[in-house]
Amino acid sequence: MTPEEVGERLVALLATDDPEQGPVTAEVSGGGPGHARAVVDVPPARWWFAAEVARDAAALGCDFFDWLSAVDELDGGFSVLAHLWSTGRRHGVLLRTRVSREHPEVESLVELYPGAAWHERETFEMFGITFARHPDLRPLLLPPEFEGHPLRKEFVLAARVAKPWPGAKEPGESEGGAAKRAPMRPPGVPDPNEWGPLKGKVPPPETPARPARGERPVRPAGERPVRPAGERPVRPAGERPARPARPVRDTPPTEETD
Repeated sequence: MTPEEVGERLVALLATDDPEQGPVTAEVSGGGPGHARAVVDVPPARWWFAAEVARDAAALGCDFFDWLSAVDELDGGFSVLAHLWSTGRRHGVLLRTRVSREHPEVESLVELYPGAAWHERETFEMFGITFARHPDLRPLLLPPEFEGHPLRKEFVLAARVAKPWPGAKEPGESEGGAAKRAPMRPPGVPDPNEWGPLKGKVPPPETPARPARGERPVRPAGERPVRPAGERPVRPAGERPARPARPVRDTPPTEETD
């Protein structure tokens, strides 16, 4: 089945006359031939049911759970995505739903796909999205005392401010004493003079002042050496070699006609 056919079939299987269930739409992702996927958007209340229909052998037969993650959409909440694959029919589908920022919760897929357990745990600690009915929703990568969710866009990346960074961070910060440019902070990294243990103690970076226009020193008129008039040899008029005559190309004889 093509990605278009996969999306149309899943939308048809999830169709309902109840407007409160929410719309189900499909599109095709980019990537070119062999990499495009059907992307099916479902409301959060039908997330688990959509995965169950996609797994059904009589529907799409997506028996393999590939991955699950999320995207921070800022004021739009969070997009939760799960990629499912059919090992027998060699096609896949990307399920996508949108949860609110105030109540980021969606139902767990562990009952359908046990392999989703670790993916949901990682998404929970990185984005703060709760997966209802997950059997063991505890931290996977971060220590238990860690506060916050690092992949949220409002999370402050303060590691380079709170802890000295080993080695040189920017060109010119090594001990060689080379020229140093103004430091550039990546998005999310606060100014050490405004946040952290060095707040209010970091002097502003020194930038070399550029000379104003018109301050370029003027060279005295007599400083540039002048070439004497008779220093360059002058070729006599008769010594220029004559150009050889261009050879005349012989033309084949033509037959004369009466």
